[in-house]
Amino acid sequence: MRRIGCLIYDALLLLALWLIATLLYLLLAGSELTAVQRHGMQLYLWLISAVYFVWCWRHGGQTLAMQTWRMRLVNRDGQAIRYGQAISRYGWATLSIATLGFGYLWAFWDKDGQYLHDRLSGCYLVTHTTKPG
Repeated sequence: MRRIGCLIYDALLLLALWLIATLLYLLLAGSELTAVQRHGMQLYLWLISAVYFVWCWRHGGQTLAMQTWRMRLVNRDGQAIRYGQAISRYGWATLSIATLGFGYLWAFWDKDGQYLHDRLSGCYLVTHTTKPG
């Protein structure tokens, strides 16, 4: 349930980020977008999302949602993930979503309960059950 809560919270945060980024894009491009501009906006939003997630995962191993749900992303040694791992995880997570969530559902069959994109990028999502302080 913790992972589902975190996914929903991250989705809401991402939606807010996309709304702001879309507003900025439309202010620059205008409200009547060509097909190329629409595809450009999709790529722009994907890159904005990548910057957000990769930066959060590299700086503390947590997004705001992960902090709230006391989860952290680490490498196999329990240390902070590298930029390459963060970028790889984002790419694989994109494919996980594009396949109607298959990479997330993978956790139900994985022996360690890992998402497919975590397994492929060498990352582990760990939980902290104790409250800080």
